[in-house]
This record gives sequence, structure tokens and C-alpha cells, in this order.
Amino acid sequence: MAKGRSQKLKLLYLARILMAETDEEHGLSAQELICRLEEYEITEDRRTLYLDLEELRHYGMDIVSEQAGRNVLYRLASREFELPELKLLVDSVQSAKFITERKSRELIAKLETLASRHEAKKLHRQVLISGRVKTMNESIYYNVDKLHTAIGEDKQIRFQYFQWNVKKEMELRHGGAWYRISPWALVWDDEYYYLIGYDPQGRQFKHYRVDKMLHISLSAEEREGRELFQKLDLPQYSRGLFGMFGGEKTMVTLECENQMAAVMIDRFGKDIILRPTDDSHFQVNLPVSASEHFLGWVIGLGKGVRITAPPSMVDAMRDEIARLTEQYR
Repeated sequence: MAKGRSQKLKLLYLARILMAETDEEHGLSAQELICRLEEYEITEDRRTLYLDLEELRHYGMDIVSEQAGRNVLYRLASREFELPELKLLVDSVQSAKFITERKSRELIAKLETLASRHEAKKLHRQVLISGRVKTMNESIYYNVDKLHTAIGEDKQIRFQYFQWNVKKEMELRHGGAWYRISPWALVWDDEYYYLIGYDPQGRQFKHYRVDKMLHISLSAEEREGRELFQKLDLPQYSRGLFGMFGGEKTMVTLECENQMAAVMIDRFGKDIILRPTDDSHFQVNLPVSASEHFLGWVIGLGKGVRITAPPSMVDAMRDEIARLTEQYR
């Protein structure tokens, strides 16, 4: 790099050094800052260094100085993201099933640049704690971006949908047929991303796991289903889909022990009505998709929850219990 050009970039390099090497617990002396700048072929003396530091303070960088023995140390006392905030972001990236292991590492490496090299080590140790199952579809990261683009530009999309077979191979559903959908929203449920889209053939809204979508492309046609989407209660739609498994929408009555109130509120929100039936029980009516996944959820809650209506759902639960009994006979 030409020396003259280096001198013009002096303030940028000085800011980079402070961001990368200093924090609340680590500082650099004036001589150390001068030596670091020399690595970029930048000459500096103490007088101009003090002026440059003052310029960076005026720019908005929280640079503080403090006595440490014979030296005065300079450090960046605060930055855009605090270390606890970066830890939360790292945990979110690492635990997100829809992001592949490789992409997780890349994103975390970028997050580490927002901290000093000393704090970045703490973020790296935090990453090693986790060993969660991640998606195997590398295109998920770009799928999400394409879907946001389609929604923003009011365009339909076409894609193929796959499932994993016993050989751990991608197997296209419906013989590789192309799906044509009007995308309206992305929903996070059970640690996965789902697309909520309008299917013109079925004239209804359907949902698709984003990490199972392949070869997404935008079409020239505008989205359909606008009026229906405006009437759709998206939070309620998501809450009623257990693990986003579909099924006929049904109003179900549950009889619960009082201790299960927190479970119902956590799942369906505070707007649900809990009607006491005696001193230790209450009833609640819930719109859910009548799927085996919902029945399994109720079974998992144990004796504290029981389906009481409609009769079709009571019969469905009896059939499921009979099926499980036979399966484990």
C-alpha cells in the first residue's frame, strides 16, 4: 500500500485497532498504538496520536484513558453490541435448526468481529457448549432471502419440495412436481421456519418447511389470496398447528387440572378463557388442527388434561390410544 494512501486511512486503522484489541478489561498504551499503526505503514507520533484519539471521540467512539502504573492505557469502553447481547445472538444462531452447521460457523465468526479479540474468545467458548441437530439443506439461508424478496415484491413463487428417505437422500415429493404458491408470511415454530402461502388449486392457505424447499424462483404473476390473508389470524393459525402438522380445523374442549393453566397460556396466549368447573379443574375451548400430533401433545401432558368435546375428537383419542396399545403390545 502506498505510504501516502496509508496516512489518509490513519483514523480508520486506529479505530479498527481499538475495536479489535481493546475493551473494558484491556487497553493499549500510546506507544503500543503507534507500533500497531506502523504495521499498516502509518507513521504517527504522540502529539498527533492524541489529536487523532480526540477526533475519534468527537466522531462518537467511547474511548477512555486510565493510568496503569507508569503508562496511560486507551480502550474502547463501549460499542454497539455488549458482550451479553452477542452471547444471545451466538446462542440463537447455534441453536437454530434451520441454519446449517457451516453457515452457523460463518455467522458466528462475523459476530465475533463485533467484539474485541479478547471477548471473541468468550463467544467461541460459548459455541463449543452446543451440539444441537442442524438442518442438512445448505440452501436454507438463501431460501429465506428469496421468500422475503417475493413477499416484498408481491410475486408468486414456484419450487420443489422434498423429504429424507431411509438412505438419507433427498427425495422429491409428488414425483418432483413443481409447487406454485403465493407467499404471505414466514413463521417460526418448533425451531423451524415455515412459509405460509396461498394455494390457488386448493383455494386455501398451506404451510411448508423452508429447509425442505428446493429451487425457489419468483414468477412474474402477482400473489393471490390477499383478501383471505387479511382475514387470517396468523398468531392463532400458528398456535393451532402442532409442530405445523396440518389437519381439519376443529374447536376442541379440554378439561384440565388447575396446575395446567400455565401450559395452556404458554401455548395459546393469555386471550384464552379458562372456565372453572370445580375447585381443582377448568375447561378451555381451543381452535386446533385435528392431527395425530395434537393428540400426542395431549397424551404427553398426562392425566392433567383430557379431551371432552367434540365427540369426534374423543373418539379420535380413543382410536389413537388403541393404536398405541396395539403397537406396543
